[in-house]
Amino acid sequence: MDQHTATGVSCAPREVIRLAAVDSTQRVAFECAEQGMPDGTVVVAESQAAGRGRQGRAWLAEPGDSLLVSIVVRPRLNVRDLPKLSLVTAVAVAEAIGGATGLATGLKWPNDVLVNGRKLAGILLESRLAAEPIVVAGVGINLRQRSFPGALAEVATSVDLEGGRPVGRETMLQAVLEAFDRRRAELEREGFEPLRVRWLELSDTIGRAVTAGTHTGVAVGLAEDGALVLRGAEGLHHVVAGEVTESVRD
Repeated sequence: MDQHTATGVSCAPREVIRLAAVDSTQRVAFECAEQGMPDGTVVVAESQAAGRGRQGRAWLAEPGDSLLVSIVVRPRLNVRDLPKLSLVTAVAVAEAIGGATGLATGLKWPNDVLVNGRKLAGILLESRLAAEPIVVAGVGINLRQRSFPGALAEVATSVDLEGGRPVGRETMLQAVLEAFDRRRAELEREGFEPLRVRWLELSDTIGRAVTAGTHTGVAVGLAEDGALVLRGAEGLHHVVAGEVTESVRD
């Protein structure tokens, strides 16, 4: 499929838009959605200069090192259920990586994908509510990096560094899209409970002592609304947003 420059993208009616270089696949995906591109439209980039992760962090990627993809979602869900798509995407990406590479993946609440305790993939879901809700699911998967700069070296990893089966970006893309479509359909058809159970199976957070916002406790569950349940000195707390850091390693 044709490549386009990141500036002045014209979103023709096709499902996959491939870009050589872009500031952010999220921005382009929202532009496409606003131009009427259909549900499931995919934006893929070789590299991005101003990608964003959770908590407003930068997500930078050198050409060819990562899979960088944003998926336009026109959800068939109640607005109150839209945040669950973040957890659904995490499950799908973890399963896709595991199936394609053979690596054992885990999930840090809400949606970081870990291998051996280090972050291999990040997910960012953003929504805009106008005449109809639009959600863009952004996924970044580290594939070929052999090192990371500065503090990232302590927390990040890649498929190559973990010794997973070599996998091309196109193969990984297809695995992610297939898993996402399957898990999203499950959410819309059966509700959140089957996916909540699967998230718990993959979780690297449950059972650990963590701090989330102003609360510290042991992560003991995932609520029906996707909140992380902590058991602290004053009882149970439901954490709906914020950064989770480990307080005491088991």
